Amino acid sequence: MGTALIAFASAFALVLAVELPDKTLVATLILTTRYRPWPVFLGVSAAFAVQCVIAAAFGGVLTLLPDQVVAAVVALLFALGAFFLLKEGFSKQEEDETEDTAANPTVSFRRAALTSFGVLFAAEWGDASQIATAGLTAKYAEPIWVGLGAWLALVTVAGIAVLVGSKIAARIKPHLIQRVAGVVFAAFALLALYEAIWG
Repeated sequence: MGTALIAFASAFALVLAVELPDKTLVATLILTTRYRPWPVFLGVSAAFAVQCVIAAAFGGVLTLLPDQVVAAVVALLFALGAFFLLKEGFSKQEEDETEDTAANPTVSFRRAALTSFGVLFAAEWGDASQIATAGLTAKYAEPIWVGLGAWLALVTVAGIAVLVGSKIAARIKPHLIQRVAGVVFAAFALLALYEAIWG
């Protein structure tokens, strides 16, 4: 049991430290300014759960995946996200001026949750937290405890992002949030594209 607790604590601490300044927090925050908080939180938490299970199950094997292919897929997904966010940010300015909330009320709970799941599931492939989870699993041979620690750290980061995103959404015009979000997603796409080509 001692090794299990060490594995759990190590995974939680390491993944929390890695993810707080990472794109995971930023992407979740942006999604929260676009959609209602609960579906975003549930969607990203589910994505993290699947990624942690994969990382813990395969241990160090994940580090053998072709980085350039993963980066290319992530770049494409972020580029699509940037396109749609910027398109909506510039086309819906007049509508936003009459609305009091940044969250899009016309988007269903299911759609918001699935979108959040898809974005974060893709973003986490080959991410530092996934590699750290795989490495700690290989080190401690405690996949359940490592996976649980990593998942709780990711959910903690998501919770922080959702809280901050909700506060921002209540104070800033929605079309401005969408434009900023589109630019940030475009930056992530360019970074991933750079890694795909020259990484």
